[in-house]
Amino acid sequence: MGTICLNQTTSDEEIVEALNSPDAIWFWTIALAAALFYPVRQLIWVVQVRRAERDGKQDEARRATLKKRANVTAVLLCMVFSFMYTAHLFSGAT
Repeated sequence: MGTICLNQTTSDEEIVEALNSPDAIWFWTIALAAALFYPVRQLIWVVQVRRAERDGKQDEARRATLKKRANVTAVLLCMVFSFMYTAHLFSGAT
């Protein structure tokens, strides 16, 4: 696996080529995971809070606990999905 090295004399074409090369898979994985994190976390959290309200176990401490659990779940879900998606995209680019 090569490395992406940019210096002051790097042209815009070279930058675009470097970002679209299979070597940039981790860059795009992290970028996609970061973009997906907030909406996925909110969706998971809302579902968990509504389930807790239906069960009658709702208070502020419980909401904070559910938010922490939603953070962990969202990070794992977003990273796995992002890696699989970018790997699929770059599989034909080799």
